[in-house]
Amino acid sequence: MKFLHLIWANLRRKKTRTVLTLLSIVVAFVLYGFLSAIKQALTGGVSLEGANRLIVRHKVSIIQLLPESYKQRMEKIPGVASATHQTWFGGIYQDPKKFFMQNPVVPEEFLKMHPEIILAPEQRQAWLTTRTGAIVGRKTAERFEWKIGDKVPIQSSIWSKKDGSYLWEFDIVGIFEGRDKNTDTTPMFFRYDFFDEARRGGTGQVGWYTVRVQDTARPAEVAKLVDAEFENSSYETKTEAEGAFVQAWAKQIGDIALITASILGAVFFTILLVTGNTISQSVRERTGELGLLKAIGFTNAQMLALVLAESCLLAVLGGVLGLGAAWLLTSHGDPTGGMLPLYFFPARDVLAGLAMSVALGLVTGLFPALQAMRLRVADSLRRI
Repeated sequence: MKFLHLIWANLRRKKTRTVLTLLSIVVAFVLYGFLSAIKQALTGGVSLEGANRLIVRHKVSIIQLLPESYKQRMEKIPGVASATHQTWFGGIYQDPKKFFMQNPVVPEEFLKMHPEIILAPEQRQAWLTTRTGAIVGRKTAERFEWKIGDKVPIQSSIWSKKDGSYLWEFDIVGIFEGRDKNTDTTPMFFRYDFFDEARRGGTGQVGWYTVRVQDTARPAEVAKLVDAEFENSSYETKTEAEGAFVQAWAKQIGDIALITASILGAVFFTILLVTGNTISQSVRERTGELGLLKAIGFTNAQMLALVLAESCLLAVLGGVLGLGAAWLLTSHGDPTGGMLPLYFFPARDVLAGLAMSVALGLVTGLFPALQAMRLRVADSLRRI
């Protein structure tokens, strides 16, 4: 820019004031980055799960079990391509605070239903042939330094074995990767046949079903058919889109979107006032100089652009530094030790943050810029 040196000189005029204002903007965008990462962790899967998958659970509660025999009946319903089940295991490894999900599944059905889970062919084969075999996501494997061949003890808080023990041992036969960044690579999955045979209670029952529909345009219709199939039975069902199921889990701690928006709204409103006051005070202090610039030929449009550019430079610089710091801090992974497996700063939110910094600069600089543009030369020169 032709007048960049002039804009930069104006910002350096009161260095302490500029630095403090810059730091307040940086802190605001760091907070924005953390809140975006938390929101992504809690609700990010909602929009990215397969549009052709439904979750079928007990109508009363997710903790109520369903018969394993429902699978065959579901697959006969028009519009259903396939179905498979999972059950919440609720296990603990070493420390209750080191949470991660473990579920028994039917290996072939599960992998076919979830193509986003990438498992090497030899590891897949090992899982099919090892009764006590389990596969674990890359994040959890790295977290606990597990490797293929390890024998892992998991203390279940729900399921006991027939001998009365709650301690289960699994052989790690595979470590799976995620097809994309939004694939959760923290769970552990083990064989349902081994689990069902070894557990003391609940034999022949499962936690919930995942159903793949044949036509992605008909999930709501298929969901109604599934629920109608089991209506008035001892185990009535509630069927919903997989995204809605994930959203329901997230909403157990509140409306994440509303909480995030409320916090960010309060923060950015405060920053708006702080930055606006800084730019306004800077313009008032330079009234005589601005009048001199107009006297030597600067147009009203140029005066407007100079002040807007000054506020935008300050806001964008603070935004870039804040977003960069937030990206670096959130790149180290989940700070809760596994409670937020999809914790990262999404690229779309980074771009939104950049747009917000530009908007912040324009809004805070608009009123002072209009004052500078309307400044009368004779009045301003009296203050020199």
